[in-house]
Amino acid sequence: MNRTSSVIILLLLAVIGVGATYFVDYSSAPHIAAEQRLIDSRNLLDLLPRDSYDNDPLQQPLQLDNSALTHSTLLAGYLATKGGQPSAVLLQSETIGYAGAIVLMIAVDTHGKLLAVKTLSQSETQGLGAGIADWPNAWLQGFAGKSRNEPPDNAWALKRDQGQFDQIAGATITSRAVINAVHDALRYFDAHAQTLTRIRPNE
Repeated sequence: MNRTSSVIILLLLAVIGVGATYFVDYSSAPHIAAEQRLIDSRNLLDLLPRDSYDNDPLQQPLQLDNSALTHSTLLAGYLATKGGQPSAVLLQSETIGYAGAIVLMIAVDTHGKLLAVKTLSQSETQGLGAGIADWPNAWLQGFAGKSRNEPPDNAWALKRDQGQFDQIAGATITSRAVINAVHDALRYFDAHAQTLTRIRPNE
């Protein structure tokens, strides 16, 4: 076998190898993308009890009106349903903490009771406010069961501000920001509950 033949064979093998790699990547891409969507969905929705919905809430986005609230901004909303009936509303909220934006996912049941709060992103100080990102989070669990009027408006504050809530140790500004954002979300739900929980024909 001369040198030219050897080079041609090596080139053919390289082309075949590249083609096979491309085919494997191309054929597996949809599966990988689907798995990634599932992981992302679980990360966003694990604040809801799994048996509380049977749809994919992230595929049922809500139209939000007047999303710039008193202390926060609503970035998105989603509807969870079970058996064709609304079971919860998810409100994605952004507020400003000590070091920057804090993005929360806030789950509210159809009666306006807060189910859970989860931090999706934050840039707070490590060892202090950054603890808001822990999941599960004992401090955030303290909001479960609260609603628009339970406690009353003047109690939605830190105890040091004559309110009802403890703060995260060493993170007063972070704590205030989250309390205010959660209260904003509950007030928004109360004002728009009928629209937020309405089942649309194509759902």
